[in-house]
Amino acid sequence: MKGVDEEKSAKAQCMSIVNLSLSTLLDDHHQSPVRVPTYTSIMPDYTLYSYFRSSCSARLRIALNLKGIEYELVPVNLLKDEQLSESHRALNPSATVPLLVVRTGDDKTGLKIGQSVAALEYLDEAHPQGASLLPPASDLRGRAVVRALAQIIAADTQPVTNLRIMRRVRGLGGSAEDWNKELMAEGLRAYEAVAREHAGKFSYGDSLTIADACLMPAVWNAERFGVDVKGLFPTIAKVAAALEEHPAVKKAHYFRQPDTPDNLRID
Repeated sequence: MKGVDEEKSAKAQCMSIVNLSLSTLLDDHHQSPVRVPTYTSIMPDYTLYSYFRSSCSARLRIALNLKGIEYELVPVNLLKDEQLSESHRALNPSATVPLLVVRTGDDKTGLKIGQSVAALEYLDEAHPQGASLLPPASDLRGRAVVRALAQIIAADTQPVTNLRIMRRVRGLGGSAEDWNKELMAEGLRAYEAVAREHAGKFSYGDSLTIADACLMPAVWNAERFGVDVKGLFPTIAKVAAALEEHPAVKKAHYFRQPDTPDNLRID
């Protein structure tokens, strides 16, 4: 009987810890990072290799902030080609950012996730408590729509407008700025057509999802290259305005990062 009583006591203590953590999370309303319980009962350590103006990195910063997950940020300067170094390639063979490294317990090597959308879904599955980045499992239609919206940005738009492609365009004698403006507008046009049927406050209803985590940095980029987002894409403009006011998005903004140059930094 003693062994049974000890087991019951241990379970009760575990439930108390989980309930306390969840209460703290809900009370804070994701305004500041908190430790969130996971399936493993051991909170992983997260390291995010990031560049302040990387849209893919910003997606993960938004998600980590939304879920209140603490993480260490390691800046990687893309303009100085630090992503091409042997040390970074050893971590991420794609030689890109973001790279999310997840370490649990005595695992010193960690899980390395070098694709932002895969990392977004990992975070949502590993931390189901609190804000979710996808509609509930019962809403298969909604989950498909959100994933499709995310991929319009992540698969169709960003890969053909990133720094590597801009350098290739310039090498061929073209205008990388004109290239980006045209292709970013095309991508947002497709997003607008899908989102207008499903948007509420955000891209799908009134909850921030992986689609929004992908959209917001894409809007920042498009505006940088002269796309008239407000004039051309009213649904996106409305969603972006709401996202800009969200604490998780504000904290993830390009110009509020540790590696943001002083001349670009905002409060």
